[in-house]
Amino acid sequence: MTRIAVVLGATGLVGRALTEDLLNGGWEEVRVLVRHPLKLQHPGLKQVIIDWEQLVEYKELFAGASAVFCCLGTTIKKAGSQEQFERVDLEYPLAAAALAKASGVKQFLAVSSMGASAKSRNFYSRTKGKVEEGLIAAGFQGLHLFRPSLLLGEREESRPGERAAAAVMKALDFAMVGKAAKYRAIPAAKVARAMMNIALADTHGVHVYTNEVIHVIGKVQA
Repeated sequence: MTRIAVVLGATGLVGRALTEDLLNGGWEEVRVLVRHPLKLQHPGLKQVIIDWEQLVEYKELFAGASAVFCCLGTTIKKAGSQEQFERVDLEYPLAAAALAKASGVKQFLAVSSMGASAKSRNFYSRTKGKVEEGLIAAGFQGLHLFRPSLLLGEREESRPGERAAAAVMKALDFAMVGKAAKYRAIPAAKVARAMMNIALADTHGVHVYTNEVIHVIGKVQA
């Protein structure tokens, strides 16, 4: 069976690692929808520069896809406002999901966040919860929601606060056992590998993967 992937947010930490994993993992074609091209070349890579405000114009890119991977995400600081944050983290993923569903895509996999809940008092967690609810309502044959803790990896953009938090989390990793294990920081590459592994399993239904589970299913096999 020809395996075709569509990756949204391929320039981010998880998306970039995922794109490389898919290209090296036997997927015949990996379509990435980006605002700026990746510094990556591969015969199976199809990069399409898009305007997210006109996403419907690119609906043909979802046709024939085996799975859609949504790794879209920003920060309120970068977005400029809560409204703009919601546009990127909520509206774009749900618009893409609608196009994917209409195109017959069976598997949709998305990076959410630990603590995601539409009822949360925290704006970030509430937004992620709304995304999850919208994706569930879309009715995919297989929907996979990944809820990682703090992501580790080298970003192209500068996030001083996140780097400081990552340094602390790395230093305390040895102590993150028992109930604290669910808060362990996680390499973006491990989240990416978990997403690819789950896509290959092609399971039906709605599945939520907590941080502890991602640590396990995202391990690189020796």
